[in-house]
Amino acid sequence: MKPDNLSKTRTPGRTNSPVKFLGLAFLAGYMLLAAGNVSALDIAEWRFQTSIYTHHWSSDPDHVSNSKLLGIEFETTTRWIGGFAYFDNSFGQPSQYLYAGYQWPLFKKDWFYFKLTGGVLHGYKEPYEDKIPLNGLGVAPAIVPAFGFKYKRVLTEIQILGTAAVTWTVGFNFGHKSD
Repeated sequence: MKPDNLSKTRTPGRTNSPVKFLGLAFLAGYMLLAAGNVSALDIAEWRFQTSIYTHHWSSDPDHVSNSKLLGIEFETTTRWIGGFAYFDNSFGQPSQYLYAGYQWPLFKKDWFYFKLTGGVLHGYKEPYEDKIPLNGLGVAPAIVPAFGFKYKRVLTEIQILGTAAVTWTVGFNFGHKSD
């Protein structure tokens, strides 16, 4: 083995293939459908979001300051949420987050809300695969709390990414039940 390849050795049986992620995404979606009731999937609106700024709690020259997030999400009439986000992780690697969660109104208004999502995170590859816990199969569990504000069709959120970072997103909703 050449000296410059020593840091790139792989653990046997450890792959981060898109096929494995899609299989896990399908399984997660099936489990969500099986666990929920039909009325919980009555979609009230769809949302599209993108990130405009990411701040990391600690300084690392390998960190990128824009995650280039593109996300699609739905909210049901009972405030349950499901979604998928494609983004560059803290190290500029293409990553995905498939999630489900719930949204609570704040201050007895629908304009302000708190959202908590949980799901599977994929895309942290060598040499950064150990930067997130439980990434042994190339897919790791994740929990993302967010505080948001929406007015008519426009929304913005501050998403807290654990001990790593905070991301500011903007977006819009469409396909609202009242349309």
